Amino acid sequence: MKTLEKVFASVIGIATVLVTWHVAVRMSGTNIFPSPLSVAQGIEGLMAGGRFWTYVRDSLLRVSAGYLLAVASGIPLGILLGWFPILNSAVNPLIQMLRPISPLAWMPLAVIWFGVGNITPIFLIFLAAFFPIVVSTINAVRNVPRVLLLTGSNFGLSRIDMLRRVVFPATIPSVLTGLRLALGVAWLVVVAAEMIAVDSGLGYLIIDSRNAGKRYDLVVAGMLAIGIIGLMLDLLIRRLERLRSVRWGYLN
Repeated sequence: MKTLEKVFASVIGIATVLVTWHVAVRMSGTNIFPSPLSVAQGIEGLMAGGRFWTYVRDSLLRVSAGYLLAVASGIPLGILLGWFPILNSAVNPLIQMLRPISPLAWMPLAVIWFGVGNITPIFLIFLAAFFPIVVSTINAVRNVPRVLLLTGSNFGLSRIDMLRRVVFPATIPSVLTGLRLALGVAWLVVVAAEMIAVDSGLGYLIIDSRNAGKRYDLVVAGMLAIGIIGLMLDLLIRRLERLRSVRWGYLN
């Protein structure tokens, strides 16, 4: 019953926004900002021509490449830095210095290094996701309950076995939270990067529609697509948090 109530509440909320949007456009008499119907027609035109799904595919491929590279390198590095305090003392100042720098600030250098193409946005997405993953993993390792470590020591586990059988499983919930935050940031960055460095993707759709004929219906269509896909990606990560193999970690 609760699920039905949530679905009904969501439908009512979306309907309210659409009606308010339509009424506001009609009452203002604007010829610039599109109505919901105009946006729907714009999306239909994009889908009919096949361009819409091409834009979505290109954006998702870039996010997947940069994000997976960040996961593959960020989690192991975070575990090492969290497990070995001396190593963390040596590397952490560099991480804390680079972490506050916006990934988009790297854009000029990325264009010089990699040129205008897919590598540049992938690199920026990697930077956007890498630091949140590393920091969340370090904190997760350092906050493993001491009782678990003592139990592992009592069973004679080696340092490698302790990492594999105790530390890593205990850090999964916190790491997933970091992965969720990192994915949201990565999705934001790919849209901004596509407005500058490439000629495809949802970010390019928005800036191209603005510049070529001021098609604000397509601009809003691109914005809605970005929001919906971002919501779906977030729901995917949240589904992982509900898996039985990781839910126990929230009880610690």
